[in-house]
Amino acid sequence: MKKTMNEFKEFIAKGNVVSMAVGVVMGGAFGTIVKSLTNDILMPFVGILLGGINFKGLMFEIGEAQIGYGAFIQSVIDFLIISACMFFFVKAFAIFQKKEEKVEEVEEGPSEDIVLLQEIRDLLKENSQSK
Repeated sequence: MKKTMNEFKEFIAKGNVVSMAVGVVMGGAFGTIVKSLTNDILMPFVGILLGGINFKGLMFEIGEAQIGYGAFIQSVIDFLIISACMFFFVKAFAIFQKKEEKVEEVEEGPSEDIVLLQEIRDLLKENSQSK
């Protein structure tokens, strides 16, 4: 039992798990914001353009069952907006990572000062050996 608890603590302490948990929470909050954007700002304009249609109220009845296809349309639009936002977010993040990698690549080689000092050192060694 103690070994299992230690393994569980190691699992939780790993950065990937914590990052994933933060991502899930942030994703939920982001989804709420996008849903509000869609429901409260975008869809009223779409409804006006389509002649005053309220998507939430669109439904038809089959017997006693009500089929709310307006809510489905709303969910599809929410999904498309969230997908587009995530696409642009991931794309911007990838650009940021590429810039960071280029900075690291440049820093890997010795600076010009170091190269110059190494050349001077080598020349001094050659001069002292030739005497």
